[in-house]
Amino acid sequence: MKARSLRLILGDQLNPRHSWFQQVSDEHVYVMLEMRQETDYVLHHAQKIIAIFAAMRAFARSLQQAGHRIHYQTIQEADPAITLPKLLDQLLQHYQCTELRYQEPDEYRLDQQLAAYQPASGIRKYCVSSEHFFTMRQEVAVQFKGKSRWLMEHFYRAMRVRHQILMEQGQPAGGQWNYDADNRAAWSGLPWEPADQRPVHDHSQLWQDIQQAGVASFGEPQAAQFRWPLDRTEALQQLQVFVSTALPHFGSYQDAMSHRAWRLFHSLLSFALNTKMLHPAEVVQAVEQEWRAARIPLHTAEGFIRQILGWREYVRGVYWARMPDYVEQNHFNHQQPLPAWFWNGQTRMHCVASAIGQSLEHAYAHHIQRLMVIGNFALLAGLQPQALHQWYLGIYIDAFEWVELPNTLGMSQYADGGFLATKPYVSTATYIDKMGDYCKGCYYDKKQKTGERACPFNALYWDFFARHAEQLSRNPRIGMVYPQWRKMSPEIQAAYQQQAQRIRDNLDSL
Repeated sequence: MKARSLRLILGDQLNPRHSWFQQVSDEHVYVMLEMRQETDYVLHHAQKIIAIFAAMRAFARSLQQAGHRIHYQTIQEADPAITLPKLLDQLLQHYQCTELRYQEPDEYRLDQQLAAYQPASGIRKYCVSSEHFFTMRQEVAVQFKGKSRWLMEHFYRAMRVRHQILMEQGQPAGGQWNYDADNRAAWSGLPWEPADQRPVHDHSQLWQDIQQAGVASFGEPQAAQFRWPLDRTEALQQLQVFVSTALPHFGSYQDAMSHRAWRLFHSLLSFALNTKMLHPAEVVQAVEQEWRAARIPLHTAEGFIRQILGWREYVRGVYWARMPDYVEQNHFNHQQPLPAWFWNGQTRMHCVASAIGQSLEHAYAHHIQRLMVIGNFALLAGLQPQALHQWYLGIYIDAFEWVELPNTLGMSQYADGGFLATKPYVSTATYIDKMGDYCKGCYYDKKQKTGERACPFNALYWDFFARHAEQLSRNPRIGMVYPQWRKMSPEIQAAYQQQAQRIRDNLDSL
């Protein structure tokens, strides 16, 4: 049966409240495609592939049950070599459509592929909004037009005012905009992390289908004990549980790290948000409502809302303003390949082994583990930022390029030369020990700077600043690093640099 319109739904566009679905009509065929093009552009974590396909299938079933026409292609039905444009040609011809409609893709490669696609003569093509974000793609660029530095804080304040979030009589609630200083407590073990109340799914058959189709992956699939949300109903339940059980402690401990608790008080909502099961506005509103009801402190509400209303929208704006060149940025010309333990977690550095091991097991690590453990080491050791970007993009359940790329190349690796981050986010073992419990029992000694058992972060830290003094010594946010370095004797400086060189020469054996 022919249709007037072919409507493409991508794997991260699982929003049942989109205006497309408000009316049922046989004139529209909704197309959802499990494709090797999408599984293979980087090596993905097994759970990421399972989660997206399982959610896509659940979304297709819900649309079909509501009366919509669905064309769904499973990974077993997919031609491994076919591209999206070629497949659209076939589907448009099959359904004798006169128009193709698609929602704005959030990844540059798909946006360019669909923008360049020319359907057969007589078929019109339309791109519509995904109806998800607080901002349009170019709003951040418009706000900062003519400015050399785009400060997220300025954007965040404007968003607070525009949407009247945590505002009172035209002023920020509590008299200040940012309570980041109150969000840095270390976790001693109490209060204990809440029980994981997410439902368990058995995706063993789906995982078997993925393997039989020849899709490559890494990480633990956990297909029989899968806990990432399938649909909006589960995502809303997860939001409600987070708000009532974990949010009250999130603010104080959002930067804390522990090998004893991989979730701590984090929401784990990023997958549901980035696949559009949840709208960011409803998440922000749920958190603000808890503060207005006096069930959480202001610094907790502000700290969480800043991540959604501020940072998430900001990095999206940076992404669309700076692509396609942004992905090639390498300010320090770092070229070191990723050590082998990025794929198995087998390193004697307890903090890195724990963060990478957790990532391989759960396809998730929270922002401080990504930034101040894995990213910190990568920057200090001079790992190639594009290789790290592909690893982050592949391993994390919530990683889509629009959000992952600026976070990795800009925030974590300073590869854009400070466009996004005002300083490199690096540290010695001191910060890691302060914010976590990894150093206790580690093979390496957090206090030693040189020698076989010295923590690699220590010598690498000083060597990093020594190697990049030309680019960094005039940065006002570096603080006392260079004055301290200059006070060291030439012998100590040489010892640190020699230690760092040995580490970089033997990364696989750390």
